[in-house]
Amino acid sequence: MQFKRSVLAAATVALAASVLPAMAKPFKWAGSSDIQTMDIHSQNSALGNGIHGAVYESLVMFNSRTLKVEPVLATSWQQVSPTQMRFKLRQGVKFSDGSPMTADDVVYSLQRAMSKTSTYAIYTQGMDRIAKVDGETIDIFLKNPNPVLLNQLTELRVMSRAWAEKHNSVEPKDIKGKEETYSHRHAMGTGPFVLKEWVPDQKIVFTANPHWWNAGKVDGNVTEITYTPIKSEATRIAALLSGEVDMVRDTSIQDLARIKANPQLKVMEMVENRTVYLALDQFRDELPGSNIKGKNPLKDLRVRKALYQAIDTAALQRVTMRGLSKPTGAIVSPLVNGWTETVDKRLPFDANAAKALLADAGYKDGFEVDFACSNNAIIQDEELCQAITSMWSRIGVKAKLRTLPAVTYYPMAQRHEASIALLSWGVPTFDALYTLQSLARTKTTGADGSYNLGRYSNQRMDYIVDRVKTETDLPVRNRLLTEGLQLHNDEVVHIPLHNQMLAWAMKKNVELVQRPDNRIDWRLIKVN
Repeated sequence: MQFKRSVLAAATVALAASVLPAMAKPFKWAGSSDIQTMDIHSQNSALGNGIHGAVYESLVMFNSRTLKVEPVLATSWQQVSPTQMRFKLRQGVKFSDGSPMTADDVVYSLQRAMSKTSTYAIYTQGMDRIAKVDGETIDIFLKNPNPVLLNQLTELRVMSRAWAEKHNSVEPKDIKGKEETYSHRHAMGTGPFVLKEWVPDQKIVFTANPHWWNAGKVDGNVTEITYTPIKSEATRIAALLSGEVDMVRDTSIQDLARIKANPQLKVMEMVENRTVYLALDQFRDELPGSNIKGKNPLKDLRVRKALYQAIDTAALQRVTMRGLSKPTGAIVSPLVNGWTETVDKRLPFDANAAKALLADAGYKDGFEVDFACSNNAIIQDEELCQAITSMWSRIGVKAKLRTLPAVTYYPMAQRHEASIALLSWGVPTFDALYTLQSLARTKTTGADGSYNLGRYSNQRMDYIVDRVKTETDLPVRNRLLTEGLQLHNDEVVHIPLHNQMLAWAMKKNVELVQRPDNRIDWRLIKVN
């Protein structure tokens, strides 16, 4: 009997040894920068929102393959009235600590996103109040009809109210302040993974959530995810080539050919739903650091057009981006509702016309201007700015270029401390309202002008944005969106450069669904 037990025990150990390593599938990936916070309502950023999605879930999400809105924490919804939407909540959902998700948690989370320290007002715009109907139903009451409410809800994730109260994190961390909150460094949601460890600028580690409601029903097989921010392009690619990481999302352009030639690796490419552009200070009466005193050249449309027409985007695409970009005249990509081929048409590159415009504006000898640029946030960002600086010098504009890492660059830009700044803008809602409201509407409160760094202001633009917020006649609404995008072009509110191209490099045994919003769908990662 003892012998049989020993044999059985040995067989069990052998079986476990053979099965567990096959089941435990780690996935390691790298990118160029770190997130700013783990608080889901603190800093609205593409990288942060994507990573938050490993731990936290929303009522609905865009299907990674079809980009259609589908249920997540809500199973269904109905429009009770033009200003009231009712959501049925998924039952049996638990947070990763095993506590049940309730209607109170959902109400609290949406209200938290609406608080003063949240930067998610662009997703809560139009919401008046959130109400619990019963244990499995909530209502969202709107100030006015909102034709893109479901799109906005894809970015509003749910947090445990009890967890937030226990850890003094009822309000989101003020990203502009220095106060540390528990929710800034820690996380606890209903999603497929649990935050195990975050060492800023070193690594973020997630492990499988044992209480995830959807476990075993999706294609993915990964049980641990490690993200490593690696600023250096050479070091990042070396980590992939050595096998230290399984995937690199921010692939250096100069290494693409070498990666594609490696039989152990593969590259996934597509046009990203993200536009790279230049923001221009059209607010100050005098630009800091400029040799022009007593006035601001960037307030003059002729000057803005001159800067625009001095940029050879074809050369940027060919030389700086090595083909990994798509020049655009629109501030949104073709994936965004409101885009048309007409608004995508650029002003022609013409250095002589640019010089004539400057002379006509009274700057025949050009001028000096501050030019700020990130160096690890946008593909080829520093190289792009260097090339543009050179192009502007040919028409007499002396751009004083300064570069900063993303962690300090974006707060600086949001404080309006740059005369000209290189930026990029994705559209998580796939609707142009998100862009026009954030970038081109007069800055007031909430989401209006929240990232209007040039502080441009135009009454017609404000009318279009405010009308589109509530217009439910879709043909009329689409015409207004297109008019707003064309007005943006005519006024040169910003200088659009190109839509980024995504290039994800990975080992051959990794299977992913590439999304145009540059998000990784954590549920669908498979390592063979």
